[in-house]
Amino acid sequence: MRKIYILGLIALSAMTLATYADVIPTLSSITPSGNDFTWNYSANVTVDQRVEHDDFFTIYDFGNFVAGSNTQPAGWAFSSALLGRTPPLVLPHDDPGILNLTWTYIGKNPIIGPAPLGIFSVNTNTNQVGTSDFAAQATRNGGPNDGTKISNVGDVSVPVPEMSALLPILSVCSAGLLALLPSLLRRRQTS
Repeated sequence: MRKIYILGLIALSAMTLATYADVIPTLSSITPSGNDFTWNYSANVTVDQRVEHDDFFTIYDFGNFVAGSNTQPAGWAFSSALLGRTPPLVLPHDDPGILNLTWTYIGKNPIIGPAPLGIFSVNTNTNQVGTSDFAAQATRNGGPNDGTKISNVGDVSVPVPEMSALLPILSVCSAGLLALLPSLLRRRQTS
């Protein structure tokens, strides 16, 4: 019985180790930069994976950032869109009204994990921290599935818009409601 228990633990440990091969961005610091703040993310590729040309990671629902403020290690390209680039087999939350950040590897030489990928940064007008999803795609390194794509998803820290950034949005919404108020009152009187 003890032998079966130990073999079961070994098998479970092997399966657990095999499933933790990821690309993981983590907020490493927020630093003042003039009137803005630089959000710095360190990213790593874990064991049993490599980053190849066109592998990527996306930070969803990041929000507003200063255009052109992005920095990334050599061999990486930056893009942003309302709908983020998403790897297959994962379902991160992605609000289609909030900008996402994506960094795509355009280098020629694979980065073999475990390895740091570097610091990826953008500037924004707030240092208030919230949480959102990230997703990544990398490539299995070794074993019978060598070269297959691996997708992962998780949580990452992102900026929360300050009220001053929300005021224009709130004022437009309020103006729209005020414009509808006479119509709503007329309908109520006729009912």
